[in-house]
Amino acid sequence: MKEKKYLLWGVVFVLLGSGFYFGKCFLFKPKVKNIILMIGDGMGPQQIALAMQYAKQAPHSTVSDRTLNLEKLSKDSYVGLMTTYTYENLVTDSAASATQLSTGKMSRSEIIGIDFEGNPQEVLVEKAKKIKMATGLVTNTRVTHATPAAFAAHVQHRGMENDIATQLLELQPDIMLGGGLRHFLPQSLEGFEEDMPSHLRLKSKRKDDLNLLKQAKSLGYDLTFSKQDLQASTSNKILGLFATSEHPDAIEIHAHANDTTYPTPNLKEMTQKALDVLSKNKNGFFLMVEGGQIDYAGHYNDAGWLLHEMLDFDEAIGAVYEWTKNRKDTLVIITADHETGGFGFSYSKNDIPEPKPLPGKAFEGSLFSPLYNFGNIEVLDQIYTQKKSFATIFDEFDALPENQQRPSALQSLFNEASEFKISLEQAKSVLMKEPNMYYRKGHKYLDQKEWPVICDFKEFFTYGDYTRLNLLARAIAKDQQVVWATGTHTSTAVAVIAWGPKAVREQFSGIHHSTQIGQLIGAQLR
Repeated sequence: MKEKKYLLWGVVFVLLGSGFYFGKCFLFKPKVKNIILMIGDGMGPQQIALAMQYAKQAPHSTVSDRTLNLEKLSKDSYVGLMTTYTYENLVTDSAASATQLSTGKMSRSEIIGIDFEGNPQEVLVEKAKKIKMATGLVTNTRVTHATPAAFAAHVQHRGMENDIATQLLELQPDIMLGGGLRHFLPQSLEGFEEDMPSHLRLKSKRKDDLNLLKQAKSLGYDLTFSKQDLQASTSNKILGLFATSEHPDAIEIHAHANDTTYPTPNLKEMTQKALDVLSKNKNGFFLMVEGGQIDYAGHYNDAGWLLHEMLDFDEAIGAVYEWTKNRKDTLVIITADHETGGFGFSYSKNDIPEPKPLPGKAFEGSLFSPLYNFGNIEVLDQIYTQKKSFATIFDEFDALPENQQRPSALQSLFNEASEFKISLEQAKSVLMKEPNMYYRKGHKYLDQKEWPVICDFKEFFTYGDYTRLNLLARAIAKDQQVVWATGTHTSTAVAVIAWGPKAVREQFSGIHHSTQIGQLIGAQLR
């Protein structure tokens, strides 16, 4: 009898230790110590393909070993797909999608941390703090922007960023790094003129004189406003606000990669600091890292900007890969909240290549003669060498005196920044306007009587004068060999890449909805 008793207890201990399961139904759910969730905002499969094609096919690829960090990490991962639709809607925005990832519950467009019925739900930072884990939010947009907000706040609309800033300090994640200074400064800006670094444009979006920086300091946060401040900090609690709104785009960030005096940290540098600090907690940590401007580039149909944002995000993935590759206690999830822009390379009838001989026996005595232009790899280098984003080009154009804002000026600014040139006639077309048939008084974007002229699918280009950027993309589309479907989001299923202990990561394989992925992550925080 004693032998049977010992054998029974031995089986129990084996089952407990291994997380024994029947099929995919775990009797004892395996858990990890640390969770790192990386979100490429707007990063569909086609955006991943752009970065991989540049890495592998571009004649002058800048990617080490022509292999993305995303690819390295995915080799030991489970890869699945995730649908992103929301309650009663086909297409999500970032607020709803991030809320569904953070709560595991269905939500509605533009609300933060609240389910589809209007009830606040526990978000991942709250869950992690409840079990005494360290927590962190990292982004190259604003820390109050939709995606990071959905992991730590509850508001009726994503635009309530002043309230989100207040709630962030109430919840107190250990690490908050990104832009969004304007939501932490009092309306009057009194006393800030001499205290803030010169690279930060002093502007407040608050409607009150609440000084959230002073409040953060009283809560024990080390306030950092530059890359140098961040690197020098020895605190276990850091609020880093490196831009008034979002960070400079990745084209500019990469242009200053070797400049030690450049004040804005890139996504990799912020991620490394977060890992260094959060890993000190003996109870583990939850960290969300967002490559937020992949989405921006997609909205504006800017392939050059998009490629740089993808590479910037991949560098942050590299930091996570190096930190985790020899560990067995960490779950890494890389995914997106949705796809933006409907991006893709496409074959066309423009510039069909001339027939040419091939060395193989099958073509002896004949020529290889493709019917269409299926895209040449040299275009990848040309896309990468873009010197400024379309948004920056138009910022410079709009800053000109009004009598100088002519098509010739736009043509000059654009052609100086891009290897793909526009003609004067194309510049004129980009600047043309027509009556706004969707005018809506008081609307954030539709409240303008005139609108840039876009001739097809005009309903899907929704951001006022920013539509000029989409028109620039169309002007060079045939030369870039790129097509864009929309200026907004699509319902395209996005990738989910799960790295970590096998029994944990395999739960993420297959096709899931964002709420199911949220539930799987949340199960690790109980």
